[in-house]
Amino acid sequence: MSEEAYDRRETWQPKPRPEWLARLNAEGDPLDFKTVVPLDEASLIHDAMARTGLSDFGDDEWLPHFRVLLRAVEDEAKLNFFGRILTRSDFILYLEQRLTITDWYNRHPEIEDEIIHEPVFIVGFGRSGTTILHEVLSQDPQFRVVKRWEASYPCPPPEEATYETDPRIGKAHDRITLLNRVTPEMLAMHPFSGDLPVEDAEFTYCAFLAEVFFYAFQIPTYEKYQSQQPVDYMLRWHQKYLKLLQWRYKKPHWLLKWPTIFPKIPDLLKAYPDAKILIPHRDPVTSNDSVVNVMGTMFYWRTDHPFSGGVLDEWLLADGRVAVLNNLIGWIEDGTLKPGAFANVLYHDFMENPIETIQKAYKDMGLTASEDALARMQHYLDQKPKHAAGVHHYKTTAEDEALISAERQLYARYQKYFGVPNE
Repeated sequence: MSEEAYDRRETWQPKPRPEWLARLNAEGDPLDFKTVVPLDEASLIHDAMARTGLSDFGDDEWLPHFRVLLRAVEDEAKLNFFGRILTRSDFILYLEQRLTITDWYNRHPEIEDEIIHEPVFIVGFGRSGTTILHEVLSQDPQFRVVKRWEASYPCPPPEEATYETDPRIGKAHDRITLLNRVTPEMLAMHPFSGDLPVEDAEFTYCAFLAEVFFYAFQIPTYEKYQSQQPVDYMLRWHQKYLKLLQWRYKKPHWLLKWPTIFPKIPDLLKAYPDAKILIPHRDPVTSNDSVVNVMGTMFYWRTDHPFSGGVLDEWLLADGRVAVLNNLIGWIEDGTLKPGAFANVLYHDFMENPIETIQKAYKDMGLTASEDALARMQHYLDQKPKHAAGVHHYKTTAEDEALISAERQLYARYQKYFGVPNE
């Protein structure tokens, strides 16, 4: 990290907590909430097994990762009372996912024979248009997406006949929209719903070796540990999820959104050699402002110290982001990303002419958009409310402005290469 980097985390401030949540957290200390809400391995595993009636977690490779994660959360995450409740609930859910998925594979080994054909992955830095692209393209009937409810509760695997009416939709909706009551400002940044598509990070938790955890906690020990491990194990569980979900309800292609795999595109292509990669591009200064705002708000769900650990430098500081973007240019030029298997989408172009921009992206990836699909996309856009994208406006000093100007120089190669305009 450059000593002169503009670190937006230093000036970001959260909104005041809702009164009910502030009072709940204040009551935690006299209750000795670490004892009331334990996060130890034995307790979590016991409760997951008791709730499911199952005991086979599939393999033992996850346990060392789980233990490092638990220790880091306990020692570094600075959880408040609600944060501890949320974390225990989440970890038990991830353990239940492992147990139930393993059970279905044990009883139906033919699931492993499922073929994942030419999946389309939307990758890129957060706040660059990944979510809106995912939602709009999901209107194309050739694509199967992973929705919140099936990511959270994958078993029994969904069936096409009941896909739109499954009772797990409401269950997942009630769970995820709790966070809108924790941080109401999130409503203007990122939509939550039980039946909306989710990014792939939402179903890699149960590997317990995923970058998604340091998007939830300030845990530098785990971030370092995870960065030193191969991603194969996480990708194997990613494939297990998709095979299970398509077993009873399949479409020609998966449409997936996985921003956090962006720095590891070569690993992704080893796991999915016939994948199509869709990469949105947006002014990196503007998008970084918004990423800090969103990430700070997400950390604030669980802690009163949302940027205390110094994690995510690669995503939040210009020099780390530039390194990823330079790698992207390298992968295009060395053929890792092959013509016909990827497409670039400028956020500006998409906002100005969404359907035309989508048609070009399809052509670049060797896909076809039917007239019906395009009409469905346009209808979705017409119905979608226009609101702020959650960009945080900082009170910058003259020194800050100078650092932002220096960032522009760092991003110059990237913006020129892809034609990304300033906003």
